[in-house]
Amino acid sequence: MLEANKQNQKSTALWPLLKQQALDLQTRSPVLAADLEELILQRSTFGDALATVLHHALESVFPKHLDLSNVFSSLLAAHPEITESAAMDLEKLDGVNPACPDLLTGFLSFRGFQALQLYRFYHALWVDAQHQLAVLLQNWGAIKYGIDIHPAARIGKAVFIDHGMGVVIGSTAVLEDDVNIWHGVTLGSTLTQAGDRHPKIRTGATVCAGATILGNIEIGAGAIVAAASVVLKNVAAGSVVAGVPAKVIGVAPARLDAIDADFKAISTQVQKG
Repeated sequence: MLEANKQNQKSTALWPLLKQQALDLQTRSPVLAADLEELILQRSTFGDALATVLHHALESVFPKHLDLSNVFSSLLAAHPEITESAAMDLEKLDGVNPACPDLLTGFLSFRGFQALQLYRFYHALWVDAQHQLAVLLQNWGAIKYGIDIHPAARIGKAVFIDHGMGVVIGSTAVLEDDVNIWHGVTLGSTLTQAGDRHPKIRTGATVCAGATILGNIEIGAGAIVAAASVVLKNVAAGSVVAGVPAKVIGVAPARLDAIDADFKAISTQVQKG
């Protein structure tokens, strides 16, 4: 119960920071004033703003008479975990990614973040047995973001999808908390297995650009799959694998500078200088 209450405070804590950043940006860039009012400043909660931002982002790809705002609002009421997971994803994005200048910019425009949040909504539809609408949203989202996540996949919190284009995640895949995924990653099947046939990516693992992981195999906690690798066997926790097929080449470091809060602080200072 204490852990749940702690998580429930995340979106509440981030919301005033988002609004303040929107107010500051209005002053610096008046050209954005009307959009910031509609998307952030007129919204009542973090969840309300999230639903509004996604609705606007998807307007060009879903049917004009479909009121996604009502769909999203109903899902937020029934599944509060959507909001809290989104807040933890956003906090991680802002905390570790030097390409993300602040919470607001990530919230409004980063495709990996937005595609992941859309998944959280249509995954809730899938759980509620609204499979057709879930799959429609999946595919409309893929048209918009270039990221294709099946509604039945299970994804934890504080997940970071960087760049994102070309990411494909199959229906029985699992991504635990604090996983990092780069563009062009495929979590697919070998076509020789039925049922549970997709990878399980454990807590804190990192899958680099262009990697392909196939079958009901496990990438252990804290492991790293190097770019362009093809993984067909289990990867032990804390190891680094690379190649085609992937083989162990070392031990994963305790931290990755390029996605570390300390590195972001240094990188930001260098850019300002």
